[in-house]
Amino acid sequence: MAPLTGVFYTASSPSADPFITLGEPVQAGQVICIVEAMKVFNEIKTEMSGVVVAIPAQNGQLVQRGEVLVRIKPL
Repeated sequence: MAPLTGVFYTASSPSADPFITLGEPVQAGQVICIVEAMKVFNEIKTEMSGVVVAIPAQNGQLVQRGEVLVRIKPL
């Protein structure tokens, strides 16, 4: 879930590879996206290990605090 309101980004820059992709395994503590709020880029890390099953948030779009950014199926 989004810890704050801001703009959701799937990569560190427009030319960089995304942090995660659908079907990819992730580890607890791994950066999965960035949320920009007031010109500060906040790295969002997953709290669990698992597989990415959905990315409901859209790159470059405003997300609200508490909104689901990424769905992960625990291993």
